[in-house]
Parts: sequence; structure tokens; C-alpha cells
Amino acid sequence: MKNHKEFFQYVIPSMLAFALSGVYSIADGFFVGNAMGDSALAAINVAYPLTAFLQATGTGVGMGGAVEYSISMGNQKPQRSREFFSMALYLLLGLGILFTFLLMAVGAPVLKLFGATGEIYSLGKEYIFFISLGAVFQVLGTGLVPFIRNMGGSVTAMAAMIAGFLTNIVLDYLMVWHFPMGMMGAAIATDIGQGVTFLVCLFFFIRKKERPVFSFTENAFLLVKKIFQVGISPFGLTFAPNITLILVNKSASIFGGAMAVTCYAPVSYICCVVQLLLQGVSDGCQPLLSLSYGQGKEEKTRQLRNLAYRFSFLVSLVCVVLLFFLRGQAGTLFGASPEVTSEISRILPVFLAGYLFVSVSRVTTSYFYATGKDLRAYLLIYGEPVLLALLLLFVPGLAGIFGTWVSVPLSQLLAMTLGIGFLFINPHKK
Repeated sequence: MKNHKEFFQYVIPSMLAFALSGVYSIADGFFVGNAMGDSALAAINVAYPLTAFLQATGTGVGMGGAVEYSISMGNQKPQRSREFFSMALYLLLGLGILFTFLLMAVGAPVLKLFGATGEIYSLGKEYIFFISLGAVFQVLGTGLVPFIRNMGGSVTAMAAMIAGFLTNIVLDYLMVWHFPMGMMGAAIATDIGQGVTFLVCLFFFIRKKERPVFSFTENAFLLVKKIFQVGISPFGLTFAPNITLILVNKSASIFGGAMAVTCYAPVSYICCVVQLLLQGVSDGCQPLLSLSYGQGKEEKTRQLRNLAYRFSFLVSLVCVVLLFFLRGQAGTLFGASPEVTSEISRILPVFLAGYLFVSVSRVTTSYFYATGKDLRAYLLIYGEPVLLALLLLFVPGLAGIFGTWVSVPLSQLLAMTLGIGFLFINPHKK
């Protein structure tokens, strides 16, 4: 019973935070699509993986440092915990500055690589330029939240994301609808929203007197190495859906043209919310998994993992059933044309089926990286987009654009099967 109470104290705020993060990710699409039409909606969808890359980098480094922070606390090493927090903070700041200039330089060519052409390319290029101006806040805002959660501030972590979300919504309304600033307005609203999340995180650390250290008891390179070893998994877990987005957009462009790309935009937004909700379950239980693992409590670790499996599957099932019955309204929400709305209603159930499989694989992955089984986490996370890429090489050729759509749940089914297999192979080895 105690495990259940502790589990939900961490998981529920994490779920709410990630659910808001999911709505956060579709806010620009909602406002731009309703204000500027199908091409603008498609442009946001094609450009979003670049924004998501910034956020995934922050999540990866932040979660990598936070996992090592919790394990060190479980091992009764508070000084080492502070060092992991400090090093992660320096990495987040440095990467944010680096990506500002990198995105300005290569953002436009990457959009073409993703399949953007014509008006979709022009609008996407404008959006990503202004996103790059706030890259530091994107990385820091997402990277500090895991530390707050692992320091016992799960409610504050949720509040930080809520503050950013509300700021983004209000500014989207003002800059896209009230003052017609178009793509620039949507991007600036996103940047400022993440900046607000960062400020809430900063106030938390000041109040907790969590100050970074500037000297380390062990080689700083080893701290960086350990952060990245763990961080590769949550980075991939966060960014993998966007690799799917890139691959499916490219395949849709080839086999269905601009119409298919436009139809996929609202579908991807909806699925993004479901996936982030499930990630909220897996990331929410991570501090407990890491802490009990660090304390050597193997039975408690397994109990927490199994509880996460049951709850994650239940959440997924509820979402799938609810969205299936609301599928006819999905396109209307984003201001899509009647033709696009009708097609979305037809293809959405194909994607929803895959999230029953995702509910299992996300918890499996979180369990692996939270308990130091990094190689298995890597294979599971990066195996899914590889499997999708392989399926997209031949399934659309046999079944046309429907083959593009059905390849997504098939890859998720295979990834789930792979993860379950890893649980039973040498279970005591990393």
C-alpha cells in the first residue's frame, strides 16, 4: 500500500505535467492552423522535430544528471549528487547556446530534407528561425524539471510546466489571432513560455539553496560521461516520436503528396499528447526506481515497475477508446478543411492502436535506464525508429499511403516485443 501511495504521489503530477507538455506542443499548430490554414498547419508539423530536438536534448541531459543524482542520494553520497546537478546545469547552458547558432545555420536546409516544399517550406523556415532565438530557454526549461522532480518537488515541476503552458497559450492568442504576427508570433510565444518554465525552476533552486559547485571531487569528464550514458536513453525516449514524425512525413510526401502531409499533422499532434501522457507515467516512476535501486531494494524496484505497467496500460486504453469516438472532430479542432477532416477521421484509429504497445515499451525503457541497464534502453529506444524505417522501405510500396500509416503501429508492436524479451534475458546483468 505504501508503494502505491508513493507511486501515485510522483506519477500523477508527472502525468499532468507531460499532458500539458503535449498540449503545449500542439498549441502553435492549433492557433496557426485556425488563423492561417492547411499550409501553415503542415509547416508547423514539419518544423516541429527541430524544436523537439532542443527539448529532447534538455530532457536527456537533465534526466541523465537527475538519475545519477538520485542514485547517489540512495548511496548516501550527497556531495556527489550536487556535483551531478552542477555539471548537468553547465552542460544545459552550453548546449543551449551552441544550438542557437547551429539551428540558425542549418534549420532551413533540414526542413527541405524533411520534405518541406513551396509554401510549407517558406512558413516553416520563418518559424524555425525565431525558435532558434530561444533555444537556450528550450534546453534549460526542459532540462531542469527532472531535477526538481528528483529533489522531491514533483508538484513544483508540474507548476513550472503549467506556467510555461499558460504563457504560451496566452501569447499564441495575442500574437497569432489578435495581432497577426503569424509564424513569428507562434515561435516567440513558444520561446517565452519555455523561459517562464526556466524561471520557475530557478526560483525553486534558490528557495532550496541548491547552488552549483565549481570544483569536483572526481574527474569532471567522468561526470559528463555518466550523464550522457544515462541521458542518451531519455533523449531518445523524448525524441523518438519526432523521428517517427520525420520518417512518416517523408513517406507521406512521396506516396500521398501535400494532402497526406497535411492530414498527418493533426494526427501527429493528437498522438503526441497520448505519448507524452504515457511518458509522464514512465518518467514519474523513475525517481522511485532509481532510489530503490540505489538502496539495493530489488523487490521494491520490481513492484514499482509492475505497478507502472498496469497503470500505463490503463491510461493508454482510456485514451484510445475516448479518441476513437471523438475522431470525427479531430481535424476541426485545428481548423482543417472538410476534406482533410474526413480523411483524419478515417486514419486516426490506425495510429491509436499502437499506443497500447507504447504503454508497455515506455515503462520498460524507463525501468532499464533508471536501474543502470543502459544498453537495453538504447536498443529499445533507437530500435523502434529503425524498425519503422525498415517497414517504410517496402510496406508503402505494397499498400500505398495506407502502408505508410500502418507501419507506425507495426513498429511499436515490434518494439514492445523486443522490450519484453530483454526483461527475460540475463535479468541480473546490465
